[in-house]
Amino acid sequence: MKIAVSSDSADLEAKVAHKFGTSKYLVIIDLESGDFEAVPNPGASAQRGAGMQAVVLAVSKDVEIVLTGYCSPTVKSHLTANGIEVISDLSGTVSELVERYKKGDLGKHKEAELGHRPGWAKIDKALFKHTIRTSAKQFGTLLPVMAGVVMLMGLFSAFVPRNFLVSIFSGNRALDTLWGACFGSITAGNPINSYIIGHELLACGVSLLAVTAFIVAWVTVGLIQLPAEIAALGKRFALVRNAVSFVLALGVATLTVLVFNFVVG
Repeated sequence: MKIAVSSDSADLEAKVAHKFGTSKYLVIIDLESGDFEAVPNPGASAQRGAGMQAVVLAVSKDVEIVLTGYCSPTVKSHLTANGIEVISDLSGTVSELVERYKKGDLGKHKEAELGHRPGWAKIDKALFKHTIRTSAKQFGTLLPVMAGVVMLMGLFSAFVPRNFLVSIFSGNRALDTLWGACFGSITAGNPINSYIIGHELLACGVSLLAVTAFIVAWVTVGLIQLPAEIAALGKRFALVRNAVSFVLALGVATLTVLVFNFVVG
């Protein structure tokens, strides 16, 4: 049986990490042989999907038990769906928790908590503090995005002449849709920014079909990020994913505009 403990460093005396998804390491211990390995958690530095990356790591290592501080309900559901038991709200060192698990103390502690829980659930102070911190971080992240949107509107109007757009988007639906998807494929950006640019393109007379293709490609294809995607997911997968996403951007744009015209018209 293998146990994975979220930790702050790569040894048995490391402190248990507060959150499973963003822990620096997963220390994986084989209870039968006593061997262990500290595997860097790819979700530790991820801005999105940190918990899911940790789930994939645990599943790939054939882990059966996860011991951690906090585990979100979504991540926990994915772990349990893969046959992995999760015991959370723990503190101490990795070695201490493993010994407690061997003695059966962790399971008893969990059952005792459930057995003595009153009808109205008490607020978990640690979870409440974590939620407040997460909300504050998200709000702080949102402010620069909104400021960037305002600046982007001004920069687009100032530095992208209408004559330039007219020369590229000639009014040919097929060609304009292809150009829109090509421009959107250069970088995978924030969806909010794509809406702002799309609005400015429409104001300059670019067709709805081309703008829709631009928006879909903007959020699904990313040529600038391609080297990083190849390094993370493999060359074949990255190239196929981007190629399929580009073709789908054309198809989705066409279908979206057809449905829109049918509903409105």
